[in-house]
Amino acid sequence: MTWCHALKTLDFTWQMLIFVSISVVSAFLAPAPIPTVGLHAVATLPAKLTDGVFATDTRPVILFDGVCNLCNFWVNFVLDNDPAPGRLRFAALQSEVGRALLERSGRSPDDISSIVLVTPEDAFIKADAVLRIGEIIKAELPLARLAPFARRFVPSVISDGVYDVVAKNRYRFLGHSDTCRVSDDGFADRFIQSV
Repeated sequence: MTWCHALKTLDFTWQMLIFVSISVVSAFLAPAPIPTVGLHAVATLPAKLTDGVFATDTRPVILFDGVCNLCNFWVNFVLDNDPAPGRLRFAALQSEVGRALLERSGRSPDDISSIVLVTPEDAFIKADAVLRIGEIIKAELPLARLAPFARRFVPSVISDGVYDVVAKNRYRFLGHSDTCRVSDDGFADRFIQSV
């Protein structure tokens, strides 16, 4: 049984406790290098990409690291807890659409250091993005119910600090794949590949 499968069998509260515990221990270790699978230089990304993403569908888009096993685990978690037709869509940070949305959000198109939640009006990163996603999916899980409280009352220095530790060590926790996840046959309408 892999770590991903073992984690799926645990309650969300236990999952978070495990990740926070690993994060605290890992904070004292050097971060694993971030692979550059799928990254390439693009001088200027076409504006029509970002305009088209929200032209007919205003659901927010989660930009995630497509090669990160931990990130893909959480994409599966959101898909499982956001039933069809779904309130959220997805795009890999490494995809052309993901890179364009990063640039639209004021970030470097090569920056895969954080999850990004992009709405038609705004973009959110790190812990703020994760907590807003928790509020949107309204998962019936103990820690998910705390998302609105945490976003309002936990200082971003603390929540982003925990997020940064996990993000810097995400490949150490569950590894990475050699290919970038840009779609899912069972949820084709939820993954943005092109506009």
